[in-house]
Amino acid sequence: MSSEALKCQCCCEEENDQQKYDRIAEIIDKYKKREGSLIQVLHLSQNIYGYLPLELQKFIADRMDKPLSEVSGVITFYSFFATQPRGKHTIRVCMGTACYVRGGKKLVDRLEDILGVPVGSTTEDKKYTFEVARCIGACGLAPAMMIDDVVFKQVNPDKLESILAKY
Repeated sequence: MSSEALKCQCCCEEENDQQKYDRIAEIIDKYKKREGSLIQVLHLSQNIYGYLPLELQKFIADRMDKPLSEVSGVITFYSFFATQPRGKHTIRVCMGTACYVRGGKKLVDRLEDILGVPVGSTTEDKKYTFEVARCIGACGLAPAMMIDDVVFKQVNPDKLESILAKY
């Protein structure tokens, strides 16, 4: 992955939209002739812009000579991609069978109260984006949740405020 693409992470204030689009155009030009490069381009574009709004999707589709439906289809298929601004940190509560049975829904309910937003939303201060995951692969640690790339095991609703205080 290009170090150029990694220079700016989500919601960068240092660059204006035109500068971000220029960087994305460079990435597209580098990858567009490579078979199967759309996901890579989308990933790098999201790293630069922070999310993939419709206007950016159109720009990528036009520049890669692909239909907008193909670009949008990939974005909506993979949960990694976001079409709305995201928070600095992403909270994902596992709702796989083991986590659900052991209290995952209680974690979701409590987080909605603490954060003041429903699942699928970003807090007003842009600190957290709150999501559920079908499974995070930590069934033996249920109920589990992740903040960014950190997995928290055997979480109960009483632990949530102290976990969030670290962020």
